[in-house]
Amino acid sequence: MSKKNGFEAALQRLEQAVEQLESGELSLEKALTVFSSGVKEADYCRESLRAVELKVEQLLQQSDGSEQRELVDGQ
Repeated sequence: MSKKNGFEAALQRLEQAVEQLESGELSLEKALTVFSSGVKEADYCRESLRAVELKVEQLLQQSDGSEQRELVDGQ
């Protein structure tokens, strides 16, 4: 897992790991390696999403301490 490649790349690697595991064509040892890698990619994606969520919350924070809640599409 390489953080420099970003969320999208990690998500793509996670999807590829899932496809490989679902194929049923991997040996037990290879499946364990792919699964372990997939768990790391999933953790990275989860951490990245949480960081973005915190940043959005900070950006929506009002100067008086209240939060501004708006939908992304403005509805």
